[in-house]
Amino acid sequence: MGAALTSSYARTVRKESGGPGLLLAHGGGGSVESNFGPILDALAEEYTVVGVDYPGTGDTPRASGPLELDALADQLVAAADAEGLERFAVLGYSLGGNVAVRIAARYPERVTALVLTATFARAGRWLGSITDLWSELARRGEDELLARLLVPLTLSPQALEGLTGQQLEAAVLATAAAFPPGGGDHAALVKGADLRADLARVGVPALVIATTADRLVPVELQRAVADALPGARWAELPTGHLPFVERPQEWADLVTGFLAELPDLPELPAHRG
Repeated sequence: MGAALTSSYARTVRKESGGPGLLLAHGGGGSVESNFGPILDALAEEYTVVGVDYPGTGDTPRASGPLELDALADQLVAAADAEGLERFAVLGYSLGGNVAVRIAARYPERVTALVLTATFARAGRWLGSITDLWSELARRGEDELLARLLVPLTLSPQALEGLTGQQLEAAVLATAAAFPPGGGDHAALVKGADLRADLARVGVPALVIATTADRLVPVELQRAVADALPGARWAELPTGHLPFVERPQEWADLVTGFLAELPDLPELPAHRG
């Protein structure tokens, strides 16, 4: 099963299975490949998976101005249109959870389900302060210093303490080398996010997967998402902010298990609007 890439404003990743549509919304400073790569094949066994890289990551050029959540949501839906997907579930990770919720608010007739992982309804002072610093360090080009901030925050305490000093240093340097040009732009979008009103209007089945050892997005922020989302189911992964690093198979199983329980929807013609 191959991946076909098409280019417009955003890089689009598609894996075709002939199954129902599943859109992937990645996190800030990440990409479709870096955030979903370890589970992409598992998802694509049953679903037609489509994702786009935000401006400034992957092969997508950096935006000339501040990013807007609506624009990221519309880009991902445009990719679904280009691939002929009328209806789709949306899997959002971290900042991508905000994108997923905004898609559900803007296109309620097209979204069949939401799966939100390690995400937040609003940043609050903790996450807002961290992403302020993230944006500023990125602006200054202090990639190694930024990596020294984020690596301990994104790994669970257990995973972090399991590293030797040499392994930790290697992780920091690898993280610094992998920061995309637009990562600071993504982080700047976090602080102003407030999805509480959007969450209250969502009327589709939803699963909130909490990363319970997360020190970047504390579990209290994740719980607030589930509390604001009518009828949301709750599941837990004992990981830090990077479930695709620490427990990818368990993450994939939670996502596919939930989606498999959804009722079958009648087929509709491909969307061309």
